[in-house]
Amino acid sequence: MSLLIESLIYLLAAIISVSISRRLGFGAVLGYLAAGIVIGPFGLKLISDPEHILHFAEFGVVLLLFAIGLELQPSRLWVLRRMVFGLGAAQVFVSALLIGVMGWAVGLPITTATIVGFILALSSTAFVLQMLAEKKQLTSTHGRAAFSILLFQDLAVIPLIAIMPILGNSAADSQFDVGDTVFSIGILGALIVGGRYLLRPILHIAALSRIPEIFTATSLLVVIASALLMEFAGMSMVLGAFIAGMLLADSEYRHELESNIAPFKGLFLGLFFIAVGMSVNLDLLFDNPTHVLTIVAGLMLAKTVVLLPLARLFGMCDLKSAVRLAASMSQGGEFAFVLFALAAREGIIAVELSETLILAVTVSLLITPFLYMLAEGLTQKFETQVEPDYDDISENAHNEILIAGFGRVGQIIGRLLRIVGKPFTALEADPGQVQLIRRYGAEVHFGDAARLDLLRSAGAEHAKIIVIATSNMETSLHIAENVVRHFPNLTIIARARNRRHAHKLMDLGIKHIFRDTLLSSVEMSKSVLGQLGMSAEDVDDVAEMFLQRDEQLLAEQHAIHDSEEKLIQSAKDTVGELEALFKSDRKIREKAADS
Repeated sequence: MSLLIESLIYLLAAIISVSISRRLGFGAVLGYLAAGIVIGPFGLKLISDPEHILHFAEFGVVLLLFAIGLELQPSRLWVLRRMVFGLGAAQVFVSALLIGVMGWAVGLPITTATIVGFILALSSTAFVLQMLAEKKQLTSTHGRAAFSILLFQDLAVIPLIAIMPILGNSAADSQFDVGDTVFSIGILGALIVGGRYLLRPILHIAALSRIPEIFTATSLLVVIASALLMEFAGMSMVLGAFIAGMLLADSEYRHELESNIAPFKGLFLGLFFIAVGMSVNLDLLFDNPTHVLTIVAGLMLAKTVVLLPLARLFGMCDLKSAVRLAASMSQGGEFAFVLFALAAREGIIAVELSETLILAVTVSLLITPFLYMLAEGLTQKFETQVEPDYDDISENAHNEILIAGFGRVGQIIGRLLRIVGKPFTALEADPGQVQLIRRYGAEVHFGDAARLDLLRSAGAEHAKIIVIATSNMETSLHIAENVVRHFPNLTIIARARNRRHAHKLMDLGIKHIFRDTLLSSVEMSKSVLGQLGMSAEDVDDVAEMFLQRDEQLLAEQHAIHDSEEKLIQSAKDTVGELEALFKSDRKIREKAADS
């Protein structure tokens, strides 16, 4: 079969499988694996020999480690040190110990059991982060914990890959060659020192050419040269790529390198997962499904048993978040495909065992989305049963100012009030946010400001001002309705997400409304005009005229925003609003030109 026809098969399989997998919420990795299984020797047999493409596709793993190295800035690692080197290290070592003991108990040699334990202790970085990103949970408590653990796991891959050839050589030859070891260490040192002083000048020369293709070619040259240098030293290629990436993590070329490498990394990684899918021995699953599923169950149970208490012990997660963390990370990782293949190639583990464990990792990836959906359902039910009580606010804590919602906006208002010595009562309905804020010594009360009884408890009857700073439009309107109805003497200063939100608040008679991004956008525009040479006085005049006209337009549109015609022709709302805005801009320009 020609390379062109083979490429066509890979591309078609990837496009179809990944699209379906993403649509079903399973992520891209499973789509690539499924594509490989379908077109491989255990599926439709469109490709009969996956080995020849697997070696070529491993370049994707090299590029992935280079990208990971670029992400590991020393400053970022220092900020996350407790979670990365605390929780992350504990998860890897405790999971490896437990899985290794299980392997030794069923008859594996202690060296094999140890290697298997460490490899299976790793979870899938690509799979977990993609799944949490699609669910918009990367910034949640369990999302941050997962990121910290995965970051350490990515670091742990490097010594695992580096030690494989050493263990393989020791298995074949018990003699320890001091010369080879010194040579390898010398090459490693040369890469680190040389890379530190040579990589930036090389990239600088490429950047001076101002030809994007030259910089891209230089980026690939850096990765390939570093990888080959480590292979020449008898170590793994990915170690060289990782070191090169880490040396450039603080350079001015970091983002340019990431953007140049990203397309190649995505394509080669996709090809790698397809090749892994083609290599999955489905006959093992059909011949002895009980054996494979027992390994999968043991793996996922062991990692769950480790993750649940560790997440609580390090104080990162409550019970709900710990359950979701364990469900999201109990699978094997994509590096297991690389590491088991490398271990089998070096003679550390038997080929049959490697194939069985790779199959078990693949099955665990397939199970994870369903397990996570189950965990979400259980924790939501748990949430409704054991919802934490809102704080009791004593009468001594009553202040003239209430802040409903203590996120980004509420915190800035609170900081300014503290500067001028004005006490306030802050209410926040997100328990995770409350816990985070209290860690830094700030006073905030856990409670939903939309509840009338909580507003009374917070002293709304005696307060003068309430700031509605919550970002949720529905919650904001609910709070505003309660205040207008039950505390008419309380002045409301409200945050609006957009013009529609502002109109809804205006319906309630609220006069002090501040729209998100409006003032910051105007300030940015003033900076742009200043850089173009306009005087500060002219810039201020234009900005002031714009704000005045925009406020007038907002009031004009408020009169018709709920009309039946607008509801029927909702598709034209945005067009009409933009047209009105552009007309107002033209009037401002004409007025500015006349003055």
